[in-house]
Amino acid sequence: MKRLCVLLVLLSFLVPSFAMAETESDYVIGDGDGLSILVWGAEELSSQVTVRPDGKITLPAAGDVTATGFTPEQLSKELAEKLEDFVKNPIVTVSVTGITNNKVYVFGGGASSGAFDLPRRTTLLKFLATLGGIEKADLERAYIMRDGNRLDIDFYDLYINGQLERDVPLQSEDLIYIPDNELMKIYVMGAVENPQYIFYRDGIRVLDAILECGGFTKFAKESKVLILREVDDEMAELRVNAKDLMKDGDLSQNIELQRGDLVIVQEGLF
Repeated sequence: MKRLCVLLVLLSFLVPSFAMAETESDYVIGDGDGLSILVWGAEELSSQVTVRPDGKITLPAAGDVTATGFTPEQLSKELAEKLEDFVKNPIVTVSVTGITNNKVYVFGGGASSGAFDLPRRTTLLKFLATLGGIEKADLERAYIMRDGNRLDIDFYDLYINGQLERDVPLQSEDLIYIPDNELMKIYVMGAVENPQYIFYRDGIRVLDAILECGGFTKFAKESKVLILREVDDEMAELRVNAKDLMKDGDLSQNIELQRGDLVIVQEGLF
């Protein structure tokens, strides 16, 4: 009976350790993290500690030990080596009880900016799904900077087109640049019912833009639609005969628009 009780006690320690191992196996300890350190057979050496700003922790017998930069498993081995002079064949278990350094940083003005804690493993798609203001973002120009390198990730295909194969796990200290969609605007002016800007999307054409602004007014000169487009730092003019497009089905007149285009529907008396 006594042996059974001992076995149950051991299992009560081991089960949480195994469960944590699945989530902490590749987690890198950082400054400010809380750690639970258990030294088997030497409870007086076990303790709850917080990693100091210098990246170290202090333990009885072991003294100051660097913790930042180690995984829990690596730190367990490091502590076991340092305690060999005090404990015979020491077995040390390190568990992370509080995560404070697992942050990513969002900037660019196209979504809620700031530092965000990642209390658990997550991916870019899951993170974007919880990020406020993402509807104002230009995802085609967004990117992640990791360790000074820009990752080749298409945010638009991932988040808008649902191409899940483009999803990637986020890592601590990732810098996520999400710009606003100011450059995505297409301005529609002149003889349309609701002159305004609309946002560019793949495949949008001049007739789409006009219809989204309420269509032509009764004063519109449908044969005289002008598209102003910046090309090589100069303003180019593209002329569209929307009358031929709508009445004669001349699809060549339905020009595909680009970011920043200005569509002007001219007025006429007849």
